[in-house]
Amino acid sequence: MFSLRSLAAALVASTLIAPALAREVTHAMGTTEVPDNPQRIVILTNEGTEAILALGINPVGAVQSWDGDPWHSHLHDLLKGTAVLGTELAVDLEVLATLEPDLILGTKVRQEKIYEQLSAIAPTVMTETIGGEWQENLKFYAGALGKEAEAEAVLASFEARTKAIHDALGDQVNEEISMVRFSPNRTRIYYKDTFSGLILDQIGFKRPPAQDKDEFAEEVTKERIPDMAGDRIFYFSSDLNDAEPEANLADWLADPLWNNLEAVKANKAQRVSETIWNTGGGIYSAHLMLDDIEEIYGLESTRK
Repeated sequence: MFSLRSLAAALVASTLIAPALAREVTHAMGTTEVPDNPQRIVILTNEGTEAILALGINPVGAVQSWDGDPWHSHLHDLLKGTAVLGTELAVDLEVLATLEPDLILGTKVRQEKIYEQLSAIAPTVMTETIGGEWQENLKFYAGALGKEAEAEAVLASFEARTKAIHDALGDQVNEEISMVRFSPNRTRIYYKDTFSGLILDQIGFKRPPAQDKDEFAEEVTKERIPDMAGDRIFYFSSDLNDAEPEANLADWLADPLWNNLEAVKANKAQRVSETIWNTGGGIYSAHLMLDDIEEIYGLESTRK
């Protein structure tokens, strides 16, 4: 447990090592003075970890990747030496304090309840939420870090790549894409205001009328399988190959309503990685998702 003694020690240490406070950053929890050119960064979201790595910053501490041990495989080599700080929903404050950070980046939707404790350790700024907002959040992190030019270049490169894929798809970009997540806890149809949904929209894909909603997702039962219909279906489940989610997925895919969908009968129902299409949530995952699109549609790679 994070004790008062630990907190007091962290406050003393941060006072001794922190560089001069230079500017104010307005964020989801208020306004915070942040150091000029911070060097010891802690990041408390998965998408934020990808964002600051893309900005050329290696965090001293980060929360564990959702499906990683402790990091997603595509980030493993980039996070050598980074301390593991629990998860987005259970941050290890005691370990965090020992890192003596000079800036903490988090999100209100996950860490609102511990904001005061985080702020007592180091200046803390937070985004409002995560998910579909990943590109706006990347810009926000860049602003807090003084890396605006780097963020502009990162996002311009991604936009150029989505445009190149749009052009290469030709008429296939008019396909109506359905997205489904199968889970033992709840199966949901994913709408447009999701990480992968916004990327599909940025490329220019269409969505079936039942899914053409600026919302996140809706939990469904098997009777709603017909609402999963689309010219092509991308679906995902846990990438961990655990028995329970695999059995649940097999059960749904064996249902007659699923097998009666036109996309399924045409072999246009494609399983994709949950890490890449959902839980990774950041710029590295976004580029890997574009890799998948190119492979599935038989396009030449636009990677640079």
